Amino acid sequence: MSLISTLAKAAASTLLAASMMASTAIPAAAQEYTKDNPLKVALVLHGTLGDKSFFDSAKAGMDKATAELPVEIKIIEAGYDRSKWQPALADATDSGYNVIIAGTFDMTGYIAELAPQYPDVKFIDFDDAPDFAACDCKNVLGVMYGTSTAGYLAGYAAAKLSKTGKLGTILGMEFPTVTDFKTGFDQGAKEANPNIEILNAVAGTFSDPAKGKEIGLAQLNQGADIIFPIAGGTGLGALQAVKEAGGGKLAVGVDSDQATIFAANGDQAQADVIFTSVEKKVGESLFLALKGTIDGTQEYGKRIVLGLKDGAVGISRNAQYEAIVPADLRAEIDAKEAAIIAGEIVVNADVK
Repeated sequence: MSLISTLAKAAASTLLAASMMASTAIPAAAQEYTKDNPLKVALVLHGTLGDKSFFDSAKAGMDKATAELPVEIKIIEAGYDRSKWQPALADATDSGYNVIIAGTFDMTGYIAELAPQYPDVKFIDFDDAPDFAACDCKNVLGVMYGTSTAGYLAGYAAAKLSKTGKLGTILGMEFPTVTDFKTGFDQGAKEANPNIEILNAVAGTFSDPAKGKEIGLAQLNQGADIIFPIAGGTGLGALQAVKEAGGGKLAVGVDSDQATIFAANGDQAQADVIFTSVEKKVGESLFLALKGTIDGTQEYGKRIVLGLKDGAVGISRNAQYEAIVPADLRAEIDAKEAAIIAGEIVVNADVK
């Protein structure tokens, strides 16, 4: 079963959403992998773990794979020094792994360079994809996420919950896989309240919590009472600003169910101000891609886009969501979600 169909089945959906590019897509070569002969996988992060969102989600997928599949996984944290990213990826590729996983546009160029040189190694490029028409990348799978649909739901809820009529968004950088969140968020917010004001800032980095906090405080001081940071580690500072502001200020988390993560790590006060998160289920998609690789059913040499109806993105419906979002609004959001999946609501998107 393919990655897309498995995600769709897990989400109890009968619809399949996939955008594919490349006519050279090929399935993973069948090979017997066992506990004694595991699939050897390297996850190369151009950053570090501990962001409580994007990279940690990828690690969660690796943890699940380790528990359930015949795999041997190495996680390589290349840090935030760009000069170390290509060497780390190249070293991993040359170290005997069957599958190399890396993500985002920052690593795609390196993957496209290495893939033709190592045709027997498979590459999973998550949150981006190479130009399959321009490179010999038959051994690469590009996995992308249509987060605008889930962003729409969070934006609709935020505008309905806002008492000041003013929201804040913070982007780490401006490129489609980041702006896609905001595109949907803004659309949903404006449908809920056509007069809503949405402040926006671009931090220019995903690894500076101090800067995120500074921007978050500025937006709160301008009257925003709900902040949505789409900025990885930088966003952690903005979440802290909301927590310290008090007075009913709220936040939307990103990539992972951040409220649950903070609660599990003993920071209940931080968890309690995050009324939902827009989840990009990176870990689950990577787990399923590895499972398909082991089964011999996962095709490479193509790009797929996973969305709301695949169960690959969504909003967190946890204890904070239940406590903060009134039942009637939750019902509205459920109806909006069903309408998006049915195609009755068309959400604008930057990732297509």
